[in-house]
Amino acid sequence: MALSKADMESIRSFCADEFTDYLIYSHLSEREKREDFKRLLRDMAQHELKHYEFWKSVLDTDFKISVPKWKLMLFNLSRILFGLTFTIKFLERHEEKVIESYRQFLQKLPPDESQRLKEILKDEELHEKSLVSELNESIVRYIGFIALGLADAVVEITGVHAGFLGATTTTLFAGVAGLIVGLSAAISMAAAAYLQAKHEGVKNPIPSAAATGIAYLVAVVLLAAPYFFTHSNILAFVVSVAIAFALVVAFIFYSSVINESNFKREVVESTVVLFATAAISYLFGEVLGSIFGLQGKLGLG
Repeated sequence: MALSKADMESIRSFCADEFTDYLIYSHLSEREKREDFKRLLRDMAQHELKHYEFWKSVLDTDFKISVPKWKLMLFNLSRILFGLTFTIKFLERHEEKVIESYRQFLQKLPPDESQRLKEILKDEELHEKSLVSELNESIVRYIGFIALGLADAVVEITGVHAGFLGATTTTLFAGVAGLIVGLSAAISMAAAAYLQAKHEGVKNPIPSAAATGIAYLVAVVLLAAPYFFTHSNILAFVVSVAIAFALVVAFIFYSSVINESNFKREVVESTVVLFATAAISYLFGEVLGSIFGLQGKLGLG
């Protein structure tokens, strides 16, 4: 079966993707300090190079591209900040679509090339996944604890702010209340993370507890900050909720890459929980404020 013009364009795209991944993995391996990770990255690079060379032979022309330095620097920064597991899985996140696209060519290629493509599909489906599964990074575990702390902080502190705004209608009081509750909750969450890590057999549970507590406090301060810079209830609440939403999206994206879960669905679910908590807390605060006359007692209107 002769390849169509669209097929040739697809193959050019395959070449570009495989060679780009080869360059990125090679770049990361050159800068990797851990010998086991360096070896893994070299293996990944060789797989991508082998796939590129196959598609180039089908295309029957020389085909190479260069990756901008800023892009290589971004992936290097990702490896430093978020770990190698995240960086590799981020690169491989489109793997299912790639595999499906490759399968479409099994019947279009001559028998010899089709057999080689089947071997490449095995690489994509099994070998590369087994390589990634060899990674055992402590940073992934710690960021898991951080995500736990932030997810809880975002919902809880947003609820506290909304509730106190409903009760008192003053931004300063809502901000202070958020900090007080947040500090207590951060200590509680750090203790819970310590006990969980100890229960799971982690040799040194202190970093897990510290990561959770610090992440919680950072989130608390970020969410409370708008209430100290404006006397507008609406502006403070909108900015704080926007920060909360940004934190939620960032950590859901991270965990969705690591766990290969559905990013969009989890964002929708978390957003619903966030806004529902804020709305219920605000209404509850208004009810309590009216019942106990908190505004009048505070002299705040």
